[in-house]
Amino acid sequence: MNYILKNENAIYYECGYSSDNALYLKLGNEAFFITDARYAIEAQQNVQNAQVFIEKELNKRANSLIETSKIKKLIYDPKEWSIFYFDKIREGLKVKFKPVVDFSHKKRVIKSQEEIELLKISATLGAEAFDKLAQTINEHGFNNSEEILTYMTKTVLSKYGKYELSFDPIVAIGANAAKPHALPTSTLLQKKDLLLVDAGLKHKRYCSDRTRTVNAKKDFTFNTEQRFKKKKLQKAYDTVLKAHDNAINKARSGMKAKKVDALTRDIITKAGFGDYFVHSTGHGVGLDIHEMPYIASKSEMIIEDGMVYTIEPGIYIPDEFGIRIEDMVVMVDGRASVL
Repeated sequence: MNYILKNENAIYYECGYSSDNALYLKLGNEAFFITDARYAIEAQQNVQNAQVFIEKELNKRANSLIETSKIKKLIYDPKEWSIFYFDKIREGLKVKFKPVVDFSHKKRVIKSQEEIELLKISATLGAEAFDKLAQTINEHGFNNSEEILTYMTKTVLSKYGKYELSFDPIVAIGANAAKPHALPTSTLLQKKDLLLVDAGLKHKRYCSDRTRTVNAKKDFTFNTEQRFKKKKLQKAYDTVLKAHDNAINKARSGMKAKKVDALTRDIITKAGFGDYFVHSTGHGVGLDIHEMPYIASKSEMIIEDGMVYTIEPGIYIPDEFGIRIEDMVVMVDGRASVL
């Protein structure tokens, strides 16, 4: 199989190293990693099973390698490329470029045991960071804005810069949590406010992803047993938790992803909140924070052992509140195991 890659994580998966300016070519039995002089030392030290080229103009070297290889067809993922740069790569070539959307993600959908162990470590570190974050907010977070709390979350999750974050954390209070991807505001956290935190960190480039919604009372923790004073809020929270637990308990290898989605969605719909569950149940996690499989209502993908994905049902009622509970699971021996 002949293919060309530009995405950092796709390249890393192939050869154990990548940079923000690199190309990877697999041409028959040969592989080539092309980058510029800024990354020469690291590339030469870390690239595995590929010949390293250091170039000012990566596209010219790639074009030359493709031309001299005499191949007839080359796979690429159109999501990775700008039209401008892609045209530079194929200039003057007679090779047929075959688009395969999500080419690398499809290769990576079943995780190796080594990858699963890295994801377990990432998820464990993330869970420990949530515990530390609860302690930090209890001590210093009240009467501070979502903006300050987001900064606290980044600091705690990264362990003061030791770990890269999987994505910008979502920290939302009360009605702002009704926006699934809420941006931080100047709203101040008060005792007994609803607080939603969605965050994750990376371990050796592998991501974690976790969401908790809590009653931010004195000495709160990010566990899933939460009590709220308002009956509507409590009903919504209990519904989301039931949906979350149901999908984890009943997901099976061999199911279509849309069936796993239904394990959360049906419960939320029956409770009268169906119109307020506005996203899919989950997504794969690996080198990228969003990978295959996508646990969505129209996904025909078959769930298999070795897949890692999130279960994250939610209810979002505009101008009132939002609730989401999320954990990562891996399929082992036909069942979902929480990472």
